Amino acid sequence: MEGVSKKFRIQHEKRESIYETVAGLLTRRRRREELQVLRDVSFSVPRGHMFGIVGRNGAGKTSLLRIISGVYSPDSGSVTVNGTMTPLLSLGVGFMGELTAASNVVQYGLLLGFSKKEISAKIPAIIEYAELGGFEDTKLKNFSAGMYSRLAFATAMQVDPDVLMIDESIQVGDVAFQKKCMDSIARFRGRGKTIILVTHDMEQVRRHCDTAVLIDGGTVAARGPAGEVADAYMRAVVG
Repeated sequence: MEGVSKKFRIQHEKRESIYETVAGLLTRRRRREELQVLRDVSFSVPRGHMFGIVGRNGAGKTSLLRIISGVYSPDSGSVTVNGTMTPLLSLGVGFMGELTAASNVVQYGLLLGFSKKEISAKIPAIIEYAELGGFEDTKLKNFSAGMYSRLAFATAMQVDPDVLMIDESIQVGDVAFQKKCMDSIARFRGRGKTIILVTHDMEQVRRHCDTAVLIDGGTVAARGPAGEVADAYMRAVVG
């Protein structure tokens, strides 16, 4: 990633009198505000590394992930991703409540470029991993939040991308399932895959990440070894 900047335009209606209210209804006059969420952000992630992105709420972390994953386009700068990528920007984004668990897995796989035959063959392993045996033909709208999250994480792991992007989604299910997730991530990383993690949990950053970046007000405030960046985050938050 090199020199990435992004702003959003937000429309407001400002009415301070009865006349302006009536005029606003007739003319639909709006005031536009530009919100700069990222400014000249640059970093690189070596293959096989676990890379942390940390910062306060509203610092621009999730927007950054969405640019990396192609959901947003940057206003300036460039992003290069070598290999296939699966983003978990919010567990289960793209899943549909009216479809069954199995149908959602197929749809997710098709979006990632798998053939229907390829992704259908993975359904038994996904259901088993998610501990959802007997629920593959149940509509997602009837799932609990934990069941929903387990299915999303299991699907992402089974499609086996080169780069896995996780936004605050490791803490899924009970303690035993969380350990299963972390063990899977460790094996994933052990095969030379790359992981990008957004989190507020500095213990996760220190324990699992090689390097990290601190985003503050849309800019890079610190970058380097994970422990040092975690310390910089704590100083920024605690003061």
